[in-house]
Amino acid sequence: MAETKPVKIGVFDSGLGGLSVLRELRRQIPAQPVVYIGDQFHVPYGVRSLEEVRRFSFEVTQFLIRQGVQLIVVACNTASVAALHSLREQFSEIPFVGMEPAVKPAAEQTSSGVVGVLATFATFQGALYASVVERFAKDVTLLQSPCPGLVSQIEKGNLSGPETRAILKGELDPMLEKGIDTVVLGCTHYPFVIPTIEEIVGPKVRVIDPAPAVARQTARLLKEHGWLAEGNQKGAVDYYTTAEPEGMQRLLPILIGETAEVKKATWTDGKLI
Repeated sequence: MAETKPVKIGVFDSGLGGLSVLRELRRQIPAQPVVYIGDQFHVPYGVRSLEEVRRFSFEVTQFLIRQGVQLIVVACNTASVAALHSLREQFSEIPFVGMEPAVKPAAEQTSSGVVGVLATFATFQGALYASVVERFAKDVTLLQSPCPGLVSQIEKGNLSGPETRAILKGELDPMLEKGIDTVVLGCTHYPFVIPTIEEIVGPKVRVIDPAPAVARQTARLLKEHGWLAEGNQKGAVDYYTTAEPEGMQRLLPILIGETAEVKKATWTDGKLI
């Protein structure tokens, strides 16, 4: 009997942020082959209209399906807000895993009743975030910040330099003055600056990275469909970017401790090829 090939999964983000989710997927389900694409030509998604992000997400999804993936992780909070519901309707044969700001665990675990949420403008505007707040955070004070400029610094690989630190201090210090004891990361880029965040907020403030929960949900869905690749030997990852590949290729070892060739996917007349 011929061996069946392990099922490939797709992971996409506006840029490098989704690598924080990929890093966790590689820890939890290392044998699963992956196709990763960062739409760095359009990064950041968080300052764009939801309609525009939805259009990009549809094209990226079609690109991933052409690469043979059978499950897609939308490793971008803004794309999840803008497009996840529509993607599930349009591509009903594909299981999707999306991002949701971890407001629920933060609300359950806070002692001070004050929680900081770092996310993008688009995430805060979306119905998904509003729904999570309505359901789980009625009795909690949420202090929200879009951290303008932070995604751009992370895309450059600046995880702890003066500019990145200044952006984070400018947003977190006022939250600390108001008594936060928990910080929710509502953008997949932000886990890469957790060490800098922890230096600023100190050991008494909990920082919640959503990536482990997303990886667990991905593993559950794969197992449910009989697609989970067993074993600890790492499966192949095909990396794509819509910008010049050298930038992502240079930062892979820094961000996720892996080296690989990065290929280019090109936007042509609104289509991704």
